[in-house]
Amino acid sequence: MTERTNVILIGMPGSGKSTVGVLLAKRAALSFVDTDLLIQSAEGRTLQDIVDTEGYAALRRIEERVLAGVHESGAVISTGGSAVYSQRAMEHLKTSGRVVFLDVSLETVQARIGDYSLRGISKRPDQTLDELFEERYALYSHYADITVNCDGLDQDAVCDAIIRRVPALAMDSGVESSGW
Repeated sequence: MTERTNVILIGMPGSGKSTVGVLLAKRAALSFVDTDLLIQSAEGRTLQDIVDTEGYAALRRIEERVLAGVHESGAVISTGGSAVYSQRAMEHLKTSGRVVFLDVSLETVQARIGDYSLRGISKRPDQTLDELFEERYALYSHYADITVNCDGLDQDAVCDAIIRRVPALAMDSGVESSGW
């Protein structure tokens, strides 16, 4: 790749950030970073344990600290669903590449994640998944350089859509770029 930039994936839990991220990294010959795993490694515990013992606000503070410390080049970075609550973290990530919002419907999120109380999701205790979805959708849209509607697409089709819209990736993959 002539231009070593990152592709930063944002979206709701269950949108495919980790799954698509690994596949995209393989296809584009980039490294892969899952920031949820970075958080768990740094803290020595699961996201759910952080939420259960310290609350959602603590997870968001930890996430901001970890994201602000990411200094990758030539990587696909899969963020946690709550990354967009930190302006500082998102501005830092945006300096290193293109932010891609994997846009899925609330129905798709519900079907994919099932019992979200077991997923370590950073939300207020009184907040429903519907309310969380609505709140985050505005933030994802705000920070996204590129939005990919993923409903009805398999993982390969989502990767193709990202590659077509990120010119540096399209050059290396042989897929025709449509720009962004």
